[in-house]
Amino acid sequence: MERVLIADIGSHVDRDVEIRGWLYNIRSKGKLHFLQLRDGSGRIQGVAEENTVGPAYAEAIRGLKMEASVKVRGRVRRDERAPTGFELTVADVEVVQNPDLDYPIAKKEHGIDFLLENRHLWLRSSRPHAMMRIRDTAIMAFRLFFHEEGFLLIDTPILTGSIGESAGTLFEVPYFDLGTAYLAQTGQLYLEAACAAYGRVYNFGPTFRAEKSKTRRHLTEFWMLEAEVAYADNEDNMRLQERMVSAVVTAVLAGHRDDLAVLERDTTPLEKVTVPFDRQDYGDAVKALQAKGSAIQWGDDLGGEDETVLTKMHERPVFVTNYPKKAKAFYMKENPANPDTVLCSDLLAPEGYGEIIGGSQREDVLEKLLARIREEKLPEESYGWYLDLRKFGSVPHSGYGIGLERTLAWICGVQHIRECIPFPRTISRIYP
Repeated sequence: MERVLIADIGSHVDRDVEIRGWLYNIRSKGKLHFLQLRDGSGRIQGVAEENTVGPAYAEAIRGLKMEASVKVRGRVRRDERAPTGFELTVADVEVVQNPDLDYPIAKKEHGIDFLLENRHLWLRSSRPHAMMRIRDTAIMAFRLFFHEEGFLLIDTPILTGSIGESAGTLFEVPYFDLGTAYLAQTGQLYLEAACAAYGRVYNFGPTFRAEKSKTRRHLTEFWMLEAEVAYADNEDNMRLQERMVSAVVTAVLAGHRDDLAVLERDTTPLEKVTVPFDRQDYGDAVKALQAKGSAIQWGDDLGGEDETVLTKMHERPVFVTNYPKKAKAFYMKENPANPDTVLCSDLLAPEGYGEIIGGSQREDVLEKLLARIREEKLPEESYGWYLDLRKFGSVPHSGYGIGLERTLAWICGVQHIRECIPFPRTISRIYP
């Protein structure tokens, strides 16, 4: 008997097949048993009649517990009443492993702490399953976008000796006789070296921030994609970002309407994500926030509440540009039109989700970059190689980083990014 995946069941109508998977629910009515089966690729109902399967198989079915692993054999038939349009008429069931205990995750409501403690089991439920499928497609869409744009993938180090963002958010790691290394906050500095070699580059990998934050937008370990382009200014940078985001949203809408429905996501706002995105100068954003009652002053970075208020003024993602120099990182290029600001942008997702991308034109003048490093009191000796990039063929260049989980939270309409990663890491959780 041919083994098939549930996702491919439609091409095996009126044929005998074997499904290898797990029992996620069972309902019985007399001698009729309805087996809800999943195999990772999809879900299907198997209908077993005791008079048909025989006493031995009937006894095995009656003894099954939730999440028993099984091999189910039977005939595929079309049934328009079934959620997938197909059902399996069960001929026999081979039990691989039947749990001795009751499955801890039941149909009743569970608290988030309980679900996170049992994340290794919660992943089997329909909501995490939908999220992980969308995550997989988003990652593939990112990679395809950059492949088609002619970018080269550069795998940047996870262990580094250079500070990319803030020294206060570093995870320190003892590194043999060389002292202290750090888990990477960003691969940007290395991408800048790579873009001087290859022109258009990107990376995609885990990123670490030791921020003692408990907000719905923060994880201590998350995945970030970063891109860097030689001979690109900040306007070029924003145009690349909006094309990329639009491509990913389009891919998710095209392939995951059912999964978005499981997450109860209204897709109407996503349909409006078309280029060009809105743009708003930082100074204008501050005035708009003050008019809404915010206490923000010019020079402050935008907080989460400020971003939420701003995004609710826009139906599409919005770029906030030209932040104050003192609120941003040392490597951002000074704005010639206003030296108190830098040529940068944060892309804020609508519906209150806030920042998903931070980007800027990089400082390409050696003397100005060195002055900023000294101003920030960073260890100059750690940046010798980075400063070399401004000594040998320095050019205008720009780049950005996009947080995968923040982007997924917005696309999927979930309230906390811990749902958007298989095993979330927060300041209070490193298990499972």
